[in-house]
Amino acid sequence: MAVPKKKVSKARRDKRRSQNSKLTAPTIAKCPKCGEFNLYHRVCSNCGTYRGEEIKKVD
Repeated sequence: MAVPKKKVSKARRDKRRSQNSKLTAPTIAKCPKCGEFNLYHRVCSNCGTYRGEEIKKVD
């Protein structure tokens, strides 16, 4: 069975683990109708359109 020769320090262990938990910024797109930024595959909160069709009425 594999046994480590020396103890791995907390700093070294945590440095290795931190590589997997990096946060990424959400991808956003500009609405072609009003120019408002919103998330991909979501109805625009400003004008209520999705893929060129009006989905909900916005006052």
